[in-house]
Amino acid sequence: MQQAPDTGEGRGKRAEPGQADTATRSEVPVAPQPAAPAPAPPAFVPKPMPMAAAYVCASVVLALTQGLGMNLVAANVPQIQGSIGATATETTWLVAAYMAPNVSLALALIKIRTQYGLRNFAELSILGFVVACVLNLFISDLQSALAVRFMSGIAAAPMSTLAFLYMLESFSPEKKLNVGLPLALTSIALGSPVARLISPALFDIGGFHAVTMFELGMAMVAFALVYALPLAPQPRARVIGKLDVISYLLIATGFGATAIVLVLGRLYWWLEAPWIGVLLALAVACITIAAVIELNRENPLLDIRWLASPPILHFTGVLLMFRLVLSEQTLGASSLFQALGLSNEQTRSVYGVILVASIAGGLTCAALMKHGKEERIHIAALILIAIGAYMDSRATNLTRPEQVFYSQALIAFAGALILPPAMKSGLMSALKKGPNYILSFIIVFLTTQSLGGLLGSAVFTTFVTSREQFHHNMLVEDIALTDPLVAQRVAQLGGAYSRVITDKALLNAEGLQLLSQQATREAYVLAYNDAFLLITAIALVSLVLLLAHIAIVALRNRTAAPQVPATT
Repeated sequence: MQQAPDTGEGRGKRAEPGQADTATRSEVPVAPQPAAPAPAPPAFVPKPMPMAAAYVCASVVLALTQGLGMNLVAANVPQIQGSIGATATETTWLVAAYMAPNVSLALALIKIRTQYGLRNFAELSILGFVVACVLNLFISDLQSALAVRFMSGIAAAPMSTLAFLYMLESFSPEKKLNVGLPLALTSIALGSPVARLISPALFDIGGFHAVTMFELGMAMVAFALVYALPLAPQPRARVIGKLDVISYLLIATGFGATAIVLVLGRLYWWLEAPWIGVLLALAVACITIAAVIELNRENPLLDIRWLASPPILHFTGVLLMFRLVLSEQTLGASSLFQALGLSNEQTRSVYGVILVASIAGGLTCAALMKHGKEERIHIAALILIAIGAYMDSRATNLTRPEQVFYSQALIAFAGALILPPAMKSGLMSALKKGPNYILSFIIVFLTTQSLGGLLGSAVFTTFVTSREQFHHNMLVEDIALTDPLVAQRVAQLGGAYSRVITDKALLNAEGLQLLSQQATREAYVLAYNDAFLLITAIALVSLVLLLAHIAIVALRNRTAAPQVPATT
């Protein structure tokens, strides 16, 4: 029998017996079959122990490289200002230039990684960081330093993300949040104490250029590790739209202006420099326009309505509170010793204790989070912070690093306990809403850690400055040369210059100058004690609110429990 040409008219009819099956199989009606299930994600293949350890080491190196790049300048402003011919206030602009682009880039990097691939993202990110470190070698004045630090802030933004990814790469899915997350956050937090531990030796070797050479060396090691240890590939998707670019530029401008104000506002004082108000107005305008755009988009870059919901606002407030109480260590202890005239060389032992306590806290958190004890971890952390801050509030002008070992160890241990449970609970709530909410949650978390850290430092230093002025006025209002005790003290202080100054009036002037310095030092000690007491009060109030929240939730769950019927 001659086969009819396949014109498409007879499709759907039964083929005649003996007809070639290969040519007309599509014409045979087939009974409806169930839809094929979506391909399951590839099963996790555990890495050998040496390889898993290599990924963990790579994560630690990446975290330290990023942390040192951010903290080496902030911890050594007095030493750097001579190298670039600037004042202390002008040198602090380097910190602002670094943080201005850094605080917002996480928003763009997440979508860039999704669209262009994880491997390309990792390789190009570490290459950009190496280039920025090379440019540090050519810094010669303030202007060049500002430009290079701005580029370094851009290049360093992906480093913390890579540190997270490499740490999580080593663990099975059930251990990524319970073990990998605490270890990754602990590694990122080690940059500050390590920077203060190694910076005195680096400055002794070759000044600021020795610091930049060390940063370049760390970047090259990280560069080799990223290329030698590839991350598991992730599916790509086109997720970047035109309005995403516009919204990000507005948010980046607003966040950058806010970061500059928070870094420098206390130095130029908040109500005295006109440009501070201009930057704040610019920040409010840009963020408002970005919010209006996002609220009217079908697929927004950020879900503003979800971010403004009460649970997320509560979560944001908790994270900001944590950043405020942790500023007792990140800024309070170092600034107190600086006010007492101690250098980084003389306080290295404190940061060694902080480093060890932070590592111990991270390991403890990784062990405890396996059992779902997030709320208990936060209770213990707040108690430790309150105890440590209260111990520091009893400082005097004779306080030295050995007297704060226990208090700083308690606060460092507690600081490593706080963030992982908070991030885990927030991430789980975002996952329940859907994968589209993960980006919004990550932005909340990273923003509270970057801008929140700057806000905590600004509030802490502003409070200290205000209290120092109050205590200084209280101390000097009764000082008069007509007082015999004051005259005797001035004579004793001026007597140190009696061998080189014979004019009695000049000796009295020098004595008064030294007495004024002593009064200022005492005023700063009292101001820091007030700030430490404030941190203690905030930690205790937060502890009470947390306990009340736990009690309310438990009572609500008990009353909402379904009643089992007596009969069926």
